Amino acid sequence: MMNQEARAGLHMDPISLQLGTENLCGCLVRLLSKDPEWLSAKVKFFLPNVDLGSGDQSPDPTQRIIQQLSKLHTQGQSTWQEFIHCVCMELDVPLDLEVPLLSTWGHGDGSPRQLEVGEESRADSQLHPGLKRPHQSCGSSPRPKQCKKQQQELAKRYLQLLRTYARQRYADRTPRPGQPLAFPQAYIPPILQWSRASAPFDTQEGAITGDPKAEDGTDVNIRDLFNTKANRGPRVTVLLGKAGMGKTTLAHRLCQKWADGQLDRFQALFLFEFRQLNVITGFLTLPQLLFDLYLRPEAGPEAVFQYLEENANGILLIFDGLDEVFHPCSSKETAGPEDPASALTLFSRLCHGTLLPGCWVMATSRPGKLPACLPTAAATVHMWGFDGPRVEEYVSHFFSDQPSQEAALAELRANRRLWSMCAVPALCRVACLCLYHLLPGSSPGQSAALLPTMTQNYVQMVLTLSPPGFLPAESLLGLGEVALRGLETGKVIFSAGDIPPPVVAFGAALGLMTSFCVCTGPGHQETGYAFTHLSLQEFFAALHLMASPQVDKDTLSQHVTLTSRWVQRTKARLGLLDHLPTFLAGLASCACRPFLSLLAQRDEAWVGTKQAAVVQALRKLATRRLTGPKVVELCHCVGETQVPELAGFTAQSLPHQMPFHNFLLTYADLAALTNILGHRDAPIHLDFEGCPLEPRCPEALAGCGQVENLSFKSRKCGDAFAEALSRCLPTMGSLKKLGLAGSKITAQGISHLLQALPLCPQLEEISFRDNQLKDWEVLSIVEVLPCLPWLQKLDLSLNNVSVSTLLSLTNVAVTCPTVRTLQVREADLIFLLSPPTEMATELQGDPDLRGNANQRKEAQRRSLTLSLQKCQLGVRDVEVLIAQLREGPHLDEVDLSGNQLEDEGCQLMAEAAPQLHIARKLDLSSNGLSLAGVCRVLSAVSTCRTLAELHVSLLHKTVVLTFDPEPEEQEVTQKSTRLSDLSQVTQPGSREAQLEPRAAFPDSLTFQMPSDPLLCAPRIRLTHCALQAQHLEHLCKALGGSCCLRHLDLSGNALGDKGVALLAQLLPGLGALQSLNLSENGLSLDAVFSLTQCFSTLPWLLHLDFSSESQRVILRGDGRDRDLLAAGSLPEFQAGAQFLGFGQRRISRSFCLRECQLEPLSLSRLCETLEKCPGPLEVKLSCKVLSDQSLETLLHHLPRLPELRLLQLTQMELSPRSPLLLADIFSLCPRVQKVDLRSLHHATLHFRSSEEQEGGCCGRFTGCGLSQEHVEPLCWLLSKCEDLSQLDLSANLLGDAGLRCLLECLPQVPISGSLDLSHNGISQESVLCLVETLPSCPRIREASVNLGSKQSFWIHFSRQEEARKTLRLSECSFGPEHMPRLATGLSQALWLTELTLTQCFLGLEQLTILLGLLKWPAGLLTLRVEEPWVGKAGVLTLLEVCAQASGNITEISISETQQQLCIQLEFPHQENPEAVALRLAHCDLGTHHSLLARQLMETCARLRQLSLSQVNLCEASALLLQSLLLSLSELKNFRLTSSCVSSSGLAHLTSGLSHCHHLEELDLSNNQLGEEGTKVLTGALEGKCWLKRLDLSHLPLGDSTLAALTQGLSHMTLLQSLRLSHNQIGDTGARNLAAVLPGLPELRKIDLSANGIGPAGGARLVECLPLCRHLQELMLGWNALGDPTALGLARGLPRHLRVLHLPSSHLGPEGALSLGQALDGCPHMEEISLAENNLAGGVPHFRLGLPVLRQIDLVSCEIDNQTAKPLTASFVLCPALEEIMLSWNLLGDEAAAELARVLPRMGRLKRMDLEKNRITASGAWLLAEGLAQGSGIQVIRLWNNPIPPDTAQRLQSQEPRLDFAFFDHQPQVPHGT
Repeated sequence: MMNQEARAGLHMDPISLQLGTENLCGCLVRLLSKDPEWLSAKVKFFLPNVDLGSGDQSPDPTQRIIQQLSKLHTQGQSTWQEFIHCVCMELDVPLDLEVPLLSTWGHGDGSPRQLEVGEESRADSQLHPGLKRPHQSCGSSPRPKQCKKQQQELAKRYLQLLRTYARQRYADRTPRPGQPLAFPQAYIPPILQWSRASAPFDTQEGAITGDPKAEDGTDVNIRDLFNTKANRGPRVTVLLGKAGMGKTTLAHRLCQKWADGQLDRFQALFLFEFRQLNVITGFLTLPQLLFDLYLRPEAGPEAVFQYLEENANGILLIFDGLDEVFHPCSSKETAGPEDPASALTLFSRLCHGTLLPGCWVMATSRPGKLPACLPTAAATVHMWGFDGPRVEEYVSHFFSDQPSQEAALAELRANRRLWSMCAVPALCRVACLCLYHLLPGSSPGQSAALLPTMTQNYVQMVLTLSPPGFLPAESLLGLGEVALRGLETGKVIFSAGDIPPPVVAFGAALGLMTSFCVCTGPGHQETGYAFTHLSLQEFFAALHLMASPQVDKDTLSQHVTLTSRWVQRTKARLGLLDHLPTFLAGLASCACRPFLSLLAQRDEAWVGTKQAAVVQALRKLATRRLTGPKVVELCHCVGETQVPELAGFTAQSLPHQMPFHNFLLTYADLAALTNILGHRDAPIHLDFEGCPLEPRCPEALAGCGQVENLSFKSRKCGDAFAEALSRCLPTMGSLKKLGLAGSKITAQGISHLLQALPLCPQLEEISFRDNQLKDWEVLSIVEVLPCLPWLQKLDLSLNNVSVSTLLSLTNVAVTCPTVRTLQVREADLIFLLSPPTEMATELQGDPDLRGNANQRKEAQRRSLTLSLQKCQLGVRDVEVLIAQLREGPHLDEVDLSGNQLEDEGCQLMAEAAPQLHIARKLDLSSNGLSLAGVCRVLSAVSTCRTLAELHVSLLHKTVVLTFDPEPEEQEVTQKSTRLSDLSQVTQPGSREAQLEPRAAFPDSLTFQMPSDPLLCAPRIRLTHCALQAQHLEHLCKALGGSCCLRHLDLSGNALGDKGVALLAQLLPGLGALQSLNLSENGLSLDAVFSLTQCFSTLPWLLHLDFSSESQRVILRGDGRDRDLLAAGSLPEFQAGAQFLGFGQRRISRSFCLRECQLEPLSLSRLCETLEKCPGPLEVKLSCKVLSDQSLETLLHHLPRLPELRLLQLTQMELSPRSPLLLADIFSLCPRVQKVDLRSLHHATLHFRSSEEQEGGCCGRFTGCGLSQEHVEPLCWLLSKCEDLSQLDLSANLLGDAGLRCLLECLPQVPISGSLDLSHNGISQESVLCLVETLPSCPRIREASVNLGSKQSFWIHFSRQEEARKTLRLSECSFGPEHMPRLATGLSQALWLTELTLTQCFLGLEQLTILLGLLKWPAGLLTLRVEEPWVGKAGVLTLLEVCAQASGNITEISISETQQQLCIQLEFPHQENPEAVALRLAHCDLGTHHSLLARQLMETCARLRQLSLSQVNLCEASALLLQSLLLSLSELKNFRLTSSCVSSSGLAHLTSGLSHCHHLEELDLSNNQLGEEGTKVLTGALEGKCWLKRLDLSHLPLGDSTLAALTQGLSHMTLLQSLRLSHNQIGDTGARNLAAVLPGLPELRKIDLSANGIGPAGGARLVECLPLCRHLQELMLGWNALGDPTALGLARGLPRHLRVLHLPSSHLGPEGALSLGQALDGCPHMEEISLAENNLAGGVPHFRLGLPVLRQIDLVSCEIDNQTAKPLTASFVLCPALEEIMLSWNLLGDEAAAELARVLPRMGRLKRMDLEKNRITASGAWLLAEGLAQGSGIQVIRLWNNPIPPDTAQRLQSQEPRLDFAFFDHQPQVPHGT
């Protein structure tokens, strides 16, 4: 019952007047009197900037309530309405009071105000009662001077005020009862880790909680967070942590600690939030920032600020939320340091020390983009949140009683995902809140179902805070709409007008929103509202998107995006939507569907549609190629959906190699990744490089069986990281490769890893590179090797290892049975290992090795490769090393280069080499070896039986010893050596490389290895060792002890001429060398003369090569083949070369002298020396200029060199007179066979041996500048040659005058072969001159001239006078003026029998003139004209031209398509009496047609052949032909092929042909006739009893036509050839023909291909063939004859058969075999074609052979390797075989080997087609090897076989006759041959 004063006060109060009703006001006061603390909290929420603690408050509780209500009401209508809503929602208000309260004050509209705000909301920041914020501005005017004492007093008071302000504002608050989130709050410090990049601290870096000196997890004083090396300038620290890690909480904690006096180094501390600073749009000074926006001094602000400046090193300024900066600042400062600027600019000035120099600055930010104004030297601290102990500590503080604590911890430990979420402090608080409400009413273990994801934790939190049994959907959606609108506009601070009052009241009631005072500028403040955390705002935004009906699926899908965390410092701030896609994915879970359905007030199907849209959007993202940050974000999203199918799809979509580079990763990130990988089947490789990693990150990978390779490379990984990694490694059963590089682990971390590694026996590769490990750590790691049986590589590079430790490591390599290689080079240290099973089974597949126990034991013996480069090893170290190696396994390679062994150490190693069993190489380079030490090394290795090469170069500091396998090992490795030559054409691991040796190489093709082990033939290379003449005797004495020295290299020394002369005397004492290299020894020609004498003293010397300028001097024997075999390289396949086991070759001696000045005296001395050279000799000389005198001297000495076979002068400049000097050599030296001079730079002379018979000589003088003046002397010199078979003068400067002169001298030159005058600049004058010369040169048989682009001019001769001459002229461009002279010249060439004029611009008129002028006394001349107009003129016009000929025309051939007219003229002209009578019969016609007919009858009276091909016969032409045919009594051959004839013309033609009774050949094939036309045309066959050849192919023969044909054939008893292909006569026609064929006794050829004949018709045909006794050619292909026909043919095969074609005849193995047996031994068979038949195993093979068989076609017959063996053997029995076609079969390398074996025995084979088979590089190599024996084959086609293009190219470059191209490129035959 209120007293009267209170009631009176209430009536007089303005609020009472506003209420207007005493009852309502009293009820409200009485209601609030029951809970005054609730009212005080609400007043503080709504009025954060109002002082509620002043002393004028009434002691009466009722009066204080009235005063508080008055203050609320005076704030405005919106604030009052929000308060009334809170009253009705949060308090137990009776219904009769709630209705009038809401109806009176619960309605009204407020006007919203827009603020520019930051991102993230944090804890309450309102002023504490008792501290007033001044509103007046503190300007930046000059400060008056104050006395020091007064300044200190003012500063002291201000600092005390600051401390009091901080204590009240950030002190621990005990939650009041009734608050939704009222739980005990204790600060649990998160994990902090200093960044190694900046290294700003005095103490050791590591993960800390407050002290940088501590290791992970130690609780230390937080003041050590500011220990830095910087004594001057700014001290800047940036605290980086993801959202929810507790950055703001830590900032508040620092303020609290400072207020409590724990941070005593700081006198003042200021905390600013960028989210509030963003609201200030104007510029500020630093005093305004400190005093107007934080706390103003009570007096003397200028003096206080001056004190702060003077004591800046004791001031700490904390800027919270640097990532929320809204306005970026420029990195370039233009204004003064004290000028007003934006808040970020002031921050930048503080960081760079331009303001308050020496102060401390700390900023918090999310990782990612940082402003450019931040100094690069700023110290960086990473905040990692909670680890396990911290989570447990937080839970113990959250739950007050012990049972609740234990139950909560049990739930967390049972739910791994919930436990991982608790690593984020904000999520840990949410999870604890949910567990607090779930645990009392649920059974243990239910959290996994109720709290499986972060989103569902938030959902459960909302349900927990909501009234029991009621979900305030409208209010939740209202909050969601505000949250989404804020995120989309970049707003996290809202004004009162931005949020409806009921929404504010609801958010405040549930503790979801907080309010605080926002200063928008000096003197301007207002109330702001924000969500308690930015993630909460994102969660409500996601709720709105999923549950609001206004949001469609497309809009929803647009918010499902992935943002990269790789950001640049200069770009805009971070976005506000980091977790929105994650919350959307979480709400897409089926578990959230009932909640969303209730919230949206829609059915679950509607909700499911939106959820499916989110899942589909994530599925699309999973298909993209994502970067590491986006992959992590996607894993978070997919894990939140709880959709197994999506998780599986995402896991399978991840690439095999997944890199994560340069972005921050937390434990939760790796836990999300591990969760997704659990749905993956295939292994994955994870590579973390440069990523800041939370120390306990590896624990998230525990149990992940999909990770195969795991690699970490980061300086931020320390011992705590290694400890966490060691805990998870044993659980990763599929892990094969582990890498931990570039870290800072110490012995402690290594000890943890060493305990875990033995539990991971499956590991194959481990890397501890660049970890700064010491000796003890390295040795400890190596001790684990025996526990890792499958380990293949251990990398310990870039660590600190001493020499003594290195020797201990070599001892481990020697003793550990799995170590195969130890590689050490400076900082590199790598162990390569092999599992024991691998070594034991290396050669288990070889049957030869399986049979011998000793050999098998040797094969299993371990070999070790040891590389210790640049390790500072000395002599004593080498002694220890040798002792270790002597007790160890056999060594493959030992590399000790770059050490300090010197002469003694190198000698020790060389002496120990035989006992160390080194198989390949010992490298002692760069060890300080001297010249004296070289001889010591030579003596040390002189008795080493396995030494293959010793290479010493003191200039290049090279000392390398190469070894061959020991003699007892050679027998084991002999078989594998056979395959060494395939190393260049067969890729390792390919199918070709794995072929069985005997399958790839038949016994006949395997290399011929000697049965005894090869003796070692060492190669000694002493290059660039400063050897001089005085060293040679001692050197040769040391070399003399070497066994079987084969190769000696002394290049790059200083022997000189004197030393070489001495060496020439000492060489016989060194034995039979194979090569000697004396290059770069300062030699002159005198040394060459000394070495040339060695040809007679050294039997092994076969080749001497000397180059003066390049100082190349090589003496070589004939050991190249064995060297090639030993090196395993691909031999050079030259045409006709013989290789290895294919035979012996005769090698001549060669002398090569290059780049020398060849003076006459030197040449004389050289030739005198070469006269003593035994055996065949080849001499090759080259120099810049060779004078005529020198050339004459050389040529005059040639007769004295009887063994000379080749003289080559290359790369030299000869004089224009040299062609004449060389032409004279034919008379000076009769042994000269060929002279080849090209361009006055290259000359080659070939000589006959004394055994060879004398034959024709060849002269080639091309491009020598020969002109008219040289022609006469050249011809005079050549006339002295007895037999000049070929002369080539092409590409000279003869011209028309020179050619005329040459043609005049031509009868004097005894040419018997060809003369080439091409490219000599000639014109039509030379052509006419040639025509006029023909009569004077009776031995000319053919001449051809082309004046077009080819510019060719060839004349071919005979040894005797030639009665028949041929002249071919092409592109000569004759004009009318040339015709008379051409005709005159041709008329005088009486022996000319053939003249071809091709595209000579000979028109119709010119041809008519030429025919009229061309007259001979007697003889035949064939004239062929090829001109474009011939194809257009028509038959009638061409016949009219023929009528103008002066002689009798005996043959006419017209082809319009080929544009060719060919006529044969007979002289003199004679009349035919029958033709005269017929011509007189047409005298009365008087028409042009009759006139032309009379001329043709006269000219063609003796016509014997008329051929019309590809012409279009019009009616007039046919009528003329009819008239002409009537007069041709001597016509024997008539051809009309591929032409078009009209029906009327066909009748005329048939009429004319019916009178030609003496025809012997009739060809009517391929004409465009119908069946009726064919019937008409075949009527001309009647009465043709003299016919010998009949061709009616490609004509439609009907039944009636066929009957008439067979009737006509019965009278053609002289018929020899019958071609009826492609007529589809079928079985009926075949039976009709079978009845007629026995009556044709002279028949030799039958072609019935493609006629649709089946087995029945085929059987009838083959029955009658035995009666055709002279049959030679039978072609029945492309008919479905089948095996019955083949069997019948085999039984009655004609005896004289030469050609048998049965392609595509449906033959099978039975028929083919029977034919093969019948054909075997057939003496006349030349061609066989069985292509495109399914022969399989029935390919014919012969035992007796076919002696004259030239071609066999077995294309596409399904022939495989097995079938090919007997077939290939049959080829050898066919010595005349020229072409084999086996393409499109199934032949492999075995068949190729068989073919290669027989190639050398088939001397006449020209072509083999193996396209589209299964031959690999091995088979192709064998074929090339077979070609190298000298086979005359021109091409082997290998297109479309499984041979790699690069291998094919390499093979073809070495053997051009192998053709791999699609088009056939057959080698061209040289012109004129």
